[in-house]
Amino acid sequence: MNKKVFVSSVVALLAMGATAASAQEVKELRWGTSAVGSSGHRALTALANLLNEKMDGYRITVLPTPGAIVSVKGFATGELEGNYGSDIAFYELANNTARFEGFQESVEVQPVQSFWAFTVEVGLGVHASQRENFDEWADLAGQRVFTGPRPWDTRAQVERGLEALGVEHEYVEVDLSTAGSLLESGQIAGFLIYTNAEATTAPWIIEAGLTTDWEILNPSEEELARLKEAGFVVTEVENPAEVFQEDKLQADKAILLPFYYGFHVGLDVPEEDVYRMLQVIEENAAELAQADAGFAQIAADMPGMQVRGVEAAGDLVPIHPGLARYMREKGVWNAEWDSRIATQ
Repeated sequence: MNKKVFVSSVVALLAMGATAASAQEVKELRWGTSAVGSSGHRALTALANLLNEKMDGYRITVLPTPGAIVSVKGFATGELEGNYGSDIAFYELANNTARFEGFQESVEVQPVQSFWAFTVEVGLGVHASQRENFDEWADLAGQRVFTGPRPWDTRAQVERGLEALGVEHEYVEVDLSTAGSLLESGQIAGFLIYTNAEATTAPWIIEAGLTTDWEILNPSEEELARLKEAGFVVTEVENPAEVFQEDKLQADKAILLPFYYGFHVGLDVPEEDVYRMLQVIEENAAELAQADAGFAQIAADMPGMQVRGVEAAGDLVPIHPGLARYMREKGVWNAEWDSRIATQ
């Protein structure tokens, strides 16, 4: 063989070997989230794009599921490496109740907390032409209401609120793309509304506003007192017309029930890598918030959001050691949480 050809062949083989080795070093993460058109899907798409660009060693694939709890279940059964988990879902999982009833025996991989992204605030809307007929949530008693797809945490939260108030309604399951037209035709009297980080809403709610005029139905003062007594946190979202991108809204505020959402990975992603992931997110939080306003809370206070998420989840699921390390470094770790750090 010609010496030059031989050397070129060796160089080519070494290059191929290096490429193969590099490919082997990249870990694929199948990260589950909610359905296309949801705020969770939009948010994870933005996050995955950022991490795929800024964080070496991992390649994230965004996998939509019928709802966030389906991603948690997929993670727990080993089908996914990441999930879109909330404090509500973790409560049901830990207590083997509601949407997770009987699921504990199927758990192969223990979910853990690794990154809290934002709050989601839920409430209810009605047709604008019918708003004068509704003064409070109790007026939806006996009415046909779409409180969200069955697997969704947003539905679970608003249904918990209605149950606490004793509002018995007829739940109607509809396709997200038809929610606006069904409200317009009167086939449903009310529907789920929600915001992310009090700053933006889901694409399907914006689309609903293109086919119908809707209005916010806030709980009455008496209902608010009962909700708070039942343990609900209540938040007031200002400038709802801007947040919901619905300029015909008359309400000057939306009174909503918040809970916490995060994008979580497991212990197969080492402490060092989760710590690095959180650093990348914090360093680029402003860019994330530009891509999706739902990340405004971490852009304002990333460590503080992790504290609030960990507090909301309590001892329902363990804390990833990478998140613990990040919080210690930021000076927001509570020593009482030491026993809650996940171990293999």
